[in-house]
Formats: sequence, C-alpha cells, structure tokens
Amino acid sequence: MFVVSPRGRAWRVLALQRAKTTRCPGAWETVHGRVEPGETPHAAAVRELREETGLTAERLYNVTTHGFYLHTQATVEIAVVFCAFVTGAPRVTLGDEHAKSQWLSRSDAMERFVWPAERENLARAWALLKRGHAGRVEDVLRIL
Repeated sequence: MFVVSPRGRAWRVLALQRAKTTRCPGAWETVHGRVEPGETPHAAAVRELREETGLTAERLYNVTTHGFYLHTQATVEIAVVFCAFVTGAPRVTLGDEHAKSQWLSRSDAMERFVWPAERENLARAWALLKRGHAGRVEDVLRIL
C-alpha cells in the first residue's frame, strides 16, 4: 500500500526500510501485510497501516492487483495494491519489522523502492490519483 501526503500538485510518498532481522533486510518498500481470516483486504490494509506506521488513512483507494509467487509455501498469491492519503507528513511510529522511514518525492520513491512492481504500481497510482482523487472513477476506486 502506498502512503501519500499530497503537497499541491506533488506527492510525498512514505518509504519504509526493512529491519536487519526480517525478510529482505535493508530493502526500501511500501506498507505490506497479510489478510487475517475473516478480514477484507481493505480492512487488512487499514490495520497494516496502523501497525506498521501508526498512521490512519483519511482516504483509501484500490489501484490494481499484483500477483507473486511464494516459494516457501509453493503458492501463487494475489495482492490488492492500495493507496492511502494522509494529511501533511505525520510522524511515523515504526514496528519491529522496519528500521527507518522517509517521506520522499514521487521520483525519489520510484528510485528507492527495491521491487520493480512497486515502481510500476506507484506510476499507476499517480496516473489514477494525481489530482488527489480518482475523478470519474472515484465511485469505483475509493474505499474510505
């Protein structure tokens, strides 16, 4: 899930650096998480945002889906890519799985994120939401 703080016509994007004791140590990523039993994907996104950053989404949009393979479980997974809007650059409270956080320009976030799919999906989020809303497709993409 991308966490975005709009600044006029620009975005500040939250990047999280993985802790040394977790998977992908040192990698810069967006908020990630799993859907718990009985939980909807968007409820999981709201919960993961709070758990990983201490932040609350003012608005939440679904952007796309992303498939990936988990070799440790021999499963193909589908993740929903969300974009959460927050006001300003609020203070981030990190959990154990992250060592650092930074608010970056969109272009800096594109360079910092380790996964190519994150860069591609950030470009999709920007294409859909660069005005701070989804325009004519707001009714389909906006969740909160």
